[in-house]
Amino acid sequence: MPADNLEINETTAAQFAQLVLDCIGREYPNSNLYWADSDEDIKPPRELTPAFYGCLDWHSAVHGHWLLVRLMRHFPEASFNLASKQALEQSLTPEKIQGEIAHFQRLPFYEFPYGVAWLLQLAAELHEWNHPQAKEWRIVLEPLEKLIAANLHRWIEALKLPNRTGMHSQTAFALGLMLDWARITENAEFTQLVENKARQFYFSDRNYSLQFEPLGYDFLSPGLAEADLMRRILPTTCFH
Repeated sequence: MPADNLEINETTAAQFAQLVLDCIGREYPNSNLYWADSDEDIKPPRELTPAFYGCLDWHSAVHGHWLLVRLMRHFPEASFNLASKQALEQSLTPEKIQGEIAHFQRLPFYEFPYGVAWLLQLAAELHEWNHPQAKEWRIVLEPLEKLIAANLHRWIEALKLPNRTGMHSQTAFALGLMLDWARITENAEFTQLVENKARQFYFSDRNYSLQFEPLGYDFLSPGLAEADLMRRILPTTCFH
């Protein structure tokens, strides 16, 4: 397929942006599931995670914020940019990010690994966008980004086996997003950590069978996610 056919136009981009704008501030329905240690952990979503509470669950809210930033970056003159900017300004404030930090201080491994991998993608997108507003949002998000990265570092080091399902807890897909963030932000230590763990988990895999994909609850392909991770690390001659 020609590369031009893989690119979306502004009309399609506007439809994607509207999907996010319709839910980014919609608190209910909400499906956030987490471990509760006290009454402090049982509050309305907007109080538990004040920046990312819409779009049904935390990871979808984070992913939606990433999508708005990416669309604004690639379509700087689009009609949806004003509404997108206003929505992001509502979410990415120091006060709301401090609320997110407080939540992760209580629950350090909340939304691991899928949701937090998308949080790092949001940070990476802002990092790559050479725009004054993006730089401001990047500064606001940075304390949460650093906390999550530190928690992830401990989590990856302790991880003994990969999760090979096609659900949110799958290891390969999340490691790919984390590796992109580490390289974009020039975090050499984190880059090496992810590359080493990926080799540990997947380098010896051979003759992967697609016979059992997809399972009834999969929304990611374990095989394709693994290949997508390893193509970031290995030369093409390693694939057969």
